[in-house]
This record gives sequence, C-alpha cells and structure tokens, in this order.
Amino acid sequence: MQVDLIFKVAAVGIIVAVLNQLLTHSGRAEQAMMTTLAGLIVVLMILLQQINQLFTYIKNIFGF
Repeated sequence: MQVDLIFKVAAVGIIVAVLNQLLTHSGRAEQAMMTTLAGLIVVLMILLQQINQLFTYIKNIFGF
C-alpha cells in the first residue's frame, strides 16, 4: 500500500474542505461547489494514474 497516495488524497480533501467552508461562509456558494468539483476531479485523476500503473504492471507480468 502506498502511504503517499493516501496523503495526497487526504491533502486534496482537506484543502477542498477548507476552501469550501471559506467560500460558503463568504456567500460564494457557486464557487464553493466548483471548488469541490475541481477537488473531486483532481482525486479521480490521481486514482486513474494509479489504476493505469496497475494495469501496466499486470500487462507486463502476463506479457501482453
């Protein structure tokens, strides 16, 4: 298990949560929602990279 992956996802989550709260309390609900969506996209991109690496590793094991 890669601990750095967990830390990356957690860091994005914390940053997004803080920005969401700041924007929501300042009356910018739309920007808060966009920030949350952007954070979700960043996390999904990180996970997709990991999935790609996994499939590449499996492909190399079986010689495809």
